[in-house]
Amino acid sequence: MSYSFDAKSAADACVNWICKWFEENGSGCNAVVGVSGGKDSSVAAALCVRALGKDRVIGVMMPQGEQFDIDYSIELCRLLGIRNLTVNVGAAVEALKNALGFEPSTQTLTNIPPRIRMAALYAVAQSNNGRVVNTCNLSENWIGYSTRYGDDAGDFSPLSFFTVQEVKAIGRYLGLPEKFIEKPPLDGLCGKTDEDNLGFTYAVLDAYIREGKEPEPHIKAKIDRLHVLNKFKLKYMDCFRYE
Repeated sequence: MSYSFDAKSAADACVNWICKWFEENGSGCNAVVGVSGGKDSSVAAALCVRALGKDRVIGVMMPQGEQFDIDYSIELCRLLGIRNLTVNVGAAVEALKNALGFEPSTQTLTNIPPRIRMAALYAVAQSNNGRVVNTCNLSENWIGYSTRYGDDAGDFSPLSFFTVQEVKAIGRYLGLPEKFIEKPPLDGLCGKTDEDNLGFTYAVLDAYIREGKEPEPHIKAKIDRLHVLNKFKLKYMDCFRYE
């Protein structure tokens, strides 16, 4: 399978798409993006700045208590020249945990913070004439490495059909510093990277998705299983239609 990726063409087309989307779904509105300082939020924010101008992009930092790497987010907002604010979700996360009345599972504890963060993003958007940016990429979506109604929510999604390697290429084309493009994504709980938790690299996953290059059998089996299990996340909620 022959594969090549033109970052300039992809970025330019995405910028045009963002412009058109806002014309049709919120002319004059602002793009509200949760910024972590990693590749996805950095590239999404940069694309929105190019499409709408820096005055119409709002970066939201959402630490959970103390965040050791929040300097990345602060620096990104300064680099792009965008308005920004900080919403510390720590107290809200703890309040929800304490209100449950049962012992939550590990997966529940993992998913509470991103869902609280999405509620915060919509609060910011609704009070600032905004539309929320979904920053998930194709690689994460392929294996369900996102939280439904958490980081996989939003009003529009510029990166959902780009793999991790493609997002990085777009970031470099846009002139983002390498520190944002290569910042290892962490799970926010035990300090592990996404790839540590998954047991394979995004480079391996992306080659499998785009080029059909099969990884080692046990890795292929894991990817295929995750893809099948999480396909429901890629669909809109199933609705019964009464005829």
